Order: sequence, then C-alpha cells, then structure tokens
Amino acid sequence: MGKIDNNKKQKEDALLNTAFDLFTRQGIHKTSISDIVNQAGVAKGTFYLYFKDKYDIRNKLIAKKASQVFRAADDALHRTDISCLEDQVIFLIDNIIDQLTENKSLLNFISKNLSWGVFKNELLYSGAADINFYNIYSSIFEHSGKTYKNPEILVFMIIELVNSTCFSCILYEDPVPVKELKPYLYESIKQLMQSMEAR
Repeated sequence: MGKIDNNKKQKEDALLNTAFDLFTRQGIHKTSISDIVNQAGVAKGTFYLYFKDKYDIRNKLIAKKASQVFRAADDALHRTDISCLEDQVIFLIDNIIDQLTENKSLLNFISKNLSWGVFKNELLYSGAADINFYNIYSSIFEHSGKTYKNPEILVFMIIELVNSTCFSCILYEDPVPVKELKPYLYESIKQLMQSMEAR
C-alpha cells in the first residue's frame, strides 16, 4: 500500500471509528455528519469521498463490525476438530453470542440496525476485504455433504432466531440469562436445520 492509499485508509478508518463511537454513545439520530467529521478531524468533503450519508457509514460499520465477529468465530472453529455441520453452526453461534455478551455496546448497535437487506447486501455480497461471512457460510455448507431445501432461507431464519431471542437475554437477562437460553436455542436450531434438510 502506497503512502497516498495509506493516508486514505487512515481517514476512512478515522471516520468509521468516530462514527461508531458517536452512534453507540448518542445514537444515529442524534449524530450529524458534522459531529463525525469534527471529532475525526477531517474536512466534510472527505466524508463524501467514502460515504453517501450517515446511513451509508452505519451500514458499512455494521458490515465491518459483524464481519470481525464472524471472523473471530470462524478462526476459533478452525482450531477445533468439529466436523458435523450442525455442531459447527452451533459452535459459531455460541462463540458469537459470547463475543456480544462481552461487548454489549456492539450488540446494541448491530441488533438495532441489522436488517436482512443490510445483511444480504453488505455482508453477503460486499467485495470489501474484511467482509467474509459469505465465505464462511458457503464453506461450511459446501463441505458438509448435506443439502438443504433453501440454504439462504435457513441462514436467514437462524440469524433472526438468534438475534431476536438473545438480545434481551444478554442485555437484561430477560426472560432468563443467555446461559439458560442457550440449550433451548441450540436445540431449536438443530431441529430447524433437520427440518430443512433435503432428503
């Protein structure tokens, strides 16, 4: 990476890091582009070289932060000898839940803003180097030897199930702490996967 490219990357990272800090502290609606550029120490025009508006930077942040979580889970999976697809999926989910339990502000940010449209467009099909969920998802399904009626629908349902059930359990321990939820959640995911397996 040359000096100019490095400088551009530093500015983009400064904008992303600043936006994440502001969005998690005061919310996206109370954060203006002026707030972001002032705190990042860059000109307003620089913002528009990288992002269309604050919702664009939010979507890219969701993709970036979520991909970091997915990558850490995938790295942990590769250090195991788990070969069963269902067990691999449960391992990944368990690792992701634990990461988000450790970083509740990240959970709050991702859960409030992650929609299937953002997930599909930014996470699955983005060409950015740090977005690799699609590769993780494709790899574990392709190497499993199993086929599913509609793998994309299956992944969508698993993500929605985990997202909707874990949020309150992690943040508020309501209706139960997430540790108590996990066995029920994982059994439900296994049953869902089995029901969608092509026979």
